[in-house]
Amino acid sequence: MTQVYGELRKLARRYMHAERPDHTLQATALVNEAYLRLMAQQGATWQDRAHFFAAAAQLMRHILVDHARAHKAGKRGGEQHQVTLTEGLAAEESKSIEVLALNEALEKLGRVDPRQARVVELHFFGGLTFAEIAYVLETSERTVKRDWTMARAWLFRQMGG
Repeated sequence: MTQVYGELRKLARRYMHAERPDHTLQATALVNEAYLRLMAQQGATWQDRAHFFAAAAQLMRHILVDHARAHKAGKRGGEQHQVTLTEGLAAEESKSIEVLALNEALEKLGRVDPRQARVVELHFFGGLTFAEIAYVLETSERTVKRDWTMARAWLFRQMGG
């Protein structure tokens, strides 16, 4: 559990590093919330590390989105939360995007191509490698890379890039 918590903490720090400096949610709070939710899932059986971190990625995404929604609802027209995609949505590196806009675009992508949306979620939010994603999704690494490329272009276009 110590090792898992440490890896979750690294993921949370990576997410929070991309947030605005005065963000009210801190990496420790994000990882603690994700950890508590993961441990509260009674009967959950993870086949291996990749499946566990896939679940963690999904939870962290939901926690960040819920926090952004609550903050925005708390203040009418409140500040937007920024996240930076480490590999970028297009050729430009570290393109800042808004969490809620990303979530909305991912949901739309999920209706068009669920596997591409899952690849983005696992790679960006879960920090999984393409090989790990291929294993989780039971497909080839080449397919995952192609899905990642297509999804980035689709998201870039959807988000007005």
